[in-house]
Amino acid sequence: MTQTLADMRRDYTRDGLSEERAPDEPFVLFQQWFADAVQTEQLPVEPNVMSLATVDADGRPHCRVVLLKGLDDRGFTFFSNYESAKGQQLAASPFAALTFFWPALERQVRIEGRVERVTPQESDAYFQVRPLGSRLGAWASPQSRVIADRAELEGLLAHAEQRFLDQAPECPPHWGGYRLLPERIEFWQGRASRLHDRLNYRLRDGAWLRERLAP
Repeated sequence: MTQTLADMRRDYTRDGLSEERAPDEPFVLFQQWFADAVQTEQLPVEPNVMSLATVDADGRPHCRVVLLKGLDDRGFTFFSNYESAKGQQLAASPFAALTFFWPALERQVRIEGRVERVTPQESDAYFQVRPLGSRLGAWASPQSRVIADRAELEGLLAHAEQRFLDQAPECPPHWGGYRLLPERIEFWQGRASRLHDRLNYRLRDGAWLRERLAP
């Protein structure tokens, strides 16, 4: 390595985040920041990439990257196999955390809250707009389960292709959406000398309370 880990650092000087510029509702600010990310971030960075953290029945944390596929005033929606590891964890403990990081903007958003399944109609509506290969993959992959090798997965895909040779794949009963209903949303804007701006929104008695956190 030409540079040690201790020497790897970047000073953040692009922008700031003040209470005067922040709206009372966190969804308004998130939509503003997300629009900025869509305009600013460059591929292969996808602005809707987010880390999803869950805990299993033993209280052990798990984290992985998923894609935001829906956003409204109820919450943040993503899709997965309900029988996957994350699906089992959410069934055991229906709470999760999301993290977005947009490096070009020097911004991060952390979201915490309860998770619920979306309606079957919502899952089906999204499933039908996915590419055909992704729809077949949802039927083929026993997500998170141990398989022998790549050939086994390709065999499962071939079986799904044959099954739906003459018809469009419908949404599998084991696949669908989750919506995280936020109880806390923190907006982080990088600043110089690690004195970052952190505005935290907490849901209290049905209303959002905004507060500043020390970096």
